[in-house]
Amino acid sequence: MPVLLFLIDTSASMNQRTHLGTTYLDIAKGAVETFMKLRARDPASRGDRYMLVNFEDVPVGIKAGWKESHATFMTELRNLQATGLTSIGQSLRTAFDLLNLNRLVTGIDNYGQGRNPFFLEPAIIIAITDGNKLTSGSGVQDELHLPLTTPLPGSELTKEPFRWDQRLFALVLRIPGNASVEPEPLGGVPSDDSAITPMCEVTGGRSYSVFSQRMLNQCLESLVQKIQSGVVINFEKTGPDPPPLEGKRRSFPPPHTSGIQPWHCCHKLIYVRPNPKTGVPIGHWPIPEAFWPDQNSPTLPPRSAHPHVRFSCVDAEPMVIDKVPFDKYELEPSPLTQYILERKSPHTCWQVFVSNSAKYSDLGQPFGYLKASTALSCVNLFVMPYNYPVLLPLLDDLIKVHKFKPTIKWRQSFETYLKTMPPYYIGSLRKAMRIMGAPNLLADNMEYGLSYSVVSYLKKLSQQTKIEYDRLIASIGKKTPPEAGIKVRWRGGGISLAQRRDFIQQLQSLTGDGPIVPMELNPKEFQGFHLALLNKGLKPQSFRNPYDIPRSHLLDQLSRMRRNLLNMGACALRGQDSDQLHSVPIAQMGNYQDFLKAAPQPLRDADPEQPKRLHTFGNPFKLDKKGMMIDEADEFVTGPQNKGKRPGDSNNLPGGGPKRRRCMSPLLRLGKAYTPPVTPPGSPRHPTGDVNRHYGSSDTDEMDLPPAPPPVLENHTSVDPQVLPQTDEAQNGQPRADELPLGSEDREEVTLMGSEEPGPRFLSPEALKKHIHGETTKINNELRTLITKEIRKPGRYYEKIFLLLKQIQGTLDTRLIFVQNIIKEAARFKKRVLIEQLENYMEEIHNRSTNMNHVGPL
Repeated sequence: MPVLLFLIDTSASMNQRTHLGTTYLDIAKGAVETFMKLRARDPASRGDRYMLVNFEDVPVGIKAGWKESHATFMTELRNLQATGLTSIGQSLRTAFDLLNLNRLVTGIDNYGQGRNPFFLEPAIIIAITDGNKLTSGSGVQDELHLPLTTPLPGSELTKEPFRWDQRLFALVLRIPGNASVEPEPLGGVPSDDSAITPMCEVTGGRSYSVFSQRMLNQCLESLVQKIQSGVVINFEKTGPDPPPLEGKRRSFPPPHTSGIQPWHCCHKLIYVRPNPKTGVPIGHWPIPEAFWPDQNSPTLPPRSAHPHVRFSCVDAEPMVIDKVPFDKYELEPSPLTQYILERKSPHTCWQVFVSNSAKYSDLGQPFGYLKASTALSCVNLFVMPYNYPVLLPLLDDLIKVHKFKPTIKWRQSFETYLKTMPPYYIGSLRKAMRIMGAPNLLADNMEYGLSYSVVSYLKKLSQQTKIEYDRLIASIGKKTPPEAGIKVRWRGGGISLAQRRDFIQQLQSLTGDGPIVPMELNPKEFQGFHLALLNKGLKPQSFRNPYDIPRSHLLDQLSRMRRNLLNMGACALRGQDSDQLHSVPIAQMGNYQDFLKAAPQPLRDADPEQPKRLHTFGNPFKLDKKGMMIDEADEFVTGPQNKGKRPGDSNNLPGGGPKRRRCMSPLLRLGKAYTPPVTPPGSPRHPTGDVNRHYGSSDTDEMDLPPAPPPVLENHTSVDPQVLPQTDEAQNGQPRADELPLGSEDREEVTLMGSEEPGPRFLSPEALKKHIHGETTKINNELRTLITKEIRKPGRYYEKIFLLLKQIQGTLDTRLIFVQNIIKEAARFKKRVLIEQLENYMEEIHNRSTNMNHVGPL
C-alpha cells in the first residue's frame, strides 16, 4: 500500500500570478487533483493512502495524516492559503517524521538484524514549490538544512531522516507572469537548480523545472509511472574493472581514458514485486548489516538509510540449488544495468558484498550476485544466504549425497560455516531448511546477536513511538489559538477616507502626482484584522488611556461615551449592515450540519406521539421512505407498516394496532370509474340524505376504529334491516336522522335521508333527465366510498355493506355493474366470504327483477 504525501508550499510567494491568470497555489492544487485522477486509472491505486503537509508548524502543518479520510484530504487541500515563510527544511522533516511514525511499532526497519527488502512501506513525497529563497524566522538561507532534533523516538538509529523506501520528488513552478513568445523545448523536463534538488537526488528521486502547463502535465504522468514498490540501494564497484570483451562495442569509454565511470556508483531502486496471490511481497534472506553484531554492546551503531552494496567485476558462476529458496529483485534502469546488458553475458554474474558485515573481513562475504536476465532485458539482484559459495555446496551434499543424514565431517563443516555467518541469519536459515525438508540442524538456544540492553531499548522505543503516534494523531485537525494582538475594529457607520469624493485631489496635493490606475478600494476588505505585537509580554489594552485625549476633545469624548452607554442594548449590531449580516462564503453555503449544531435546542413537542418532521434541506423532493408502502399499482401512501400481517389474519394483535393503508382503489377515483347511463325511473325521488352524517366516514375513522370481532358466517343475516330500533318519531312515520330509512316492498328504489333542497318544481324532460342522472351518480359515488372503506376494515362483519347496497340508485344494469365493481374491490383484499355473499346478492337482485317483469303484464 503506497503512501503518497503531498508537500505544498504555502509561503506568501505562492500568491504570484502566472500568465494564465491563476496563482501558483491554484496551480499546485490543480496538479494534486490531476495526479489523483491519473493515478486512479491504475487498479493498484485502491490501496493508496494520501497525506497532505504544508509549510506551517507542527501539528498545524499536517492537514491529512494516517487517520484522515479522503474527503478530509480534499477539503484541506481546497482550504490551503499562501501565508507564511518558505520553511521547507522544517516541513520536510515533519513529512519524514510523519511517515516514520509507526515503523518502530511495526518493526519494518528490523534494526540490528539485517535489512529485509520485503518488509517495506513505499512512500513518495511530492513537493510543489516555487523555488524561491528559503526564508525562516532567523533570516534567508542559501542551502537546505533539515533540523537535527526531532520528537520522534528512535530517530538516532538512522543517520538520515528518511528511509530506503521513501523518495522525494519536487515540482518547481517556473511559469512566467507574461506569456513567452519562444516555443517550448521538446524532450524531457530538465531538473531544477533550486536548493531542494540535492535532497531529491539523495533520496532516489529528482526535481522537475516546470515552465508551462504542458510540462506540468508531462511531469505528473511521469510521477504516476514512478509509483513502484521497491527500495533504494547504493551500488559501488570494488576491485578492478572487468576485462573488455572482444568484438563488442561499448558505449562507455575505456578505463584508461577516464577515471570514474557513471556505472561505478549508482543510486537506484530495486523493484520489490508483491505476490500476485496475497498482494504482499514475500522474501527469505536479508541484506546484511554494515557491522558485526556484538552481544556485549549496550547500543546499536546508527545505520545509513540506503545500504552500500559493493559489487565485484570478477565473473563468477551463478549458483542455484533446488529446494533452497532465494530472492530475486529487478534493478531500475541505470548506467550499471546498461553496462551489464551491453556485455551480453547472461551466464556469468558479479558477486555483491556489504563492507564490515563479516567478523574478520573488511569487504565481507558475498550474499548474492548481479546477473543479466536470459533475454538480456533487465538486470536482477539475487539475494542468497550469507557466504552462499560455502553454504550451497554443503546443502547440495546433504540432499544428494547424504540423503538428509549428515555425517560428522559434514556437521563440522557446517559448524565452521555458522561461525562466519552473522547470527541474525539463523532465523532465515532455519525456515529455509524447514522448506527443504532437512532435519533440525540448528540449536533452538542459538543467540540472534543482540544484547539484552539493546532488545530492551528497542521495546522501550516501540512503546514511546506508540504514545507519540497517538498524541500526534489526536493533535491533527485541532486549530491553535490565535496569537494575542490588537484587534482593529471596523467602523461601519462612518465613511472611509478612500470613499470620499475628493480623495484623489487630496492625494495629489500631498504627493504631487495623481494615481495612474484607478484604485479599487473595498472598505470591508480588512475588517477585523489584528496588529501583531513585537513585544510578546505586552498585553493589548482594549480601552484608550484617558490622558491621551487632548483637553479640547474631552467634551466630545464624554458625549460619545454617553451615547455608547445609553445605546448599548438598543443596537448591538451597529457596525454591520444588512448585506454583511447575510454574507456567507460559497464554500460554507451548504454546511447545514454546523448550522444545526450552533442553533439553540428547540423546545420539546407538545404531543410526543406525533411523528417528527424531518427537514428536507437541499432536496425539496426528499421523502421519508422508511414508512412508505408500495403495492402492485406502484402507488404509495405514507404510514406505519405492519409487515407479515394481513388485514384478515387471525394472528393480529388483540384490540387492533395501526392499520395498513393501501393505495386508492380505482372505485374511489370518481372521474375514472365507469358509470353506465341511467334512465330515470317511473317515479323519481330526490335524495335528501348525507351519507357522511350517518356513518362518519372521515379519514381518521379508519385508523382509530378498533377492529370488530369476526362473527361466524351463519350469523350474517342475524340482523334484519327491517327490525331496527325505532323511536316515537319513527312510529309516527318520520325516521330518525341517524338511521337508514327502510326500503319499499320491491326494494327497487331506496333513497338517502338528508336536508338537501329539492330541485325545481317544473322541469323539461331533458333537464329532468340530466338532473336525475347527476343526483344518482353523486349518491352512488358516496355509497361506493363508504362500501370501499368497509371492505378495507378487518373482520367479517358485512352487515353495513349490505345496508349500503340497498340504497343504490339507478336502473337494474346500473346496480348490477355497481355490485360487480364491489366484488372486484373485495377480490383485491381476498375476502372470499364477502365475494360469495355479494354474488348471491347480485343473483337475488337479478331474479327479483325477472319475476317482476313476468308478473307485471298480468
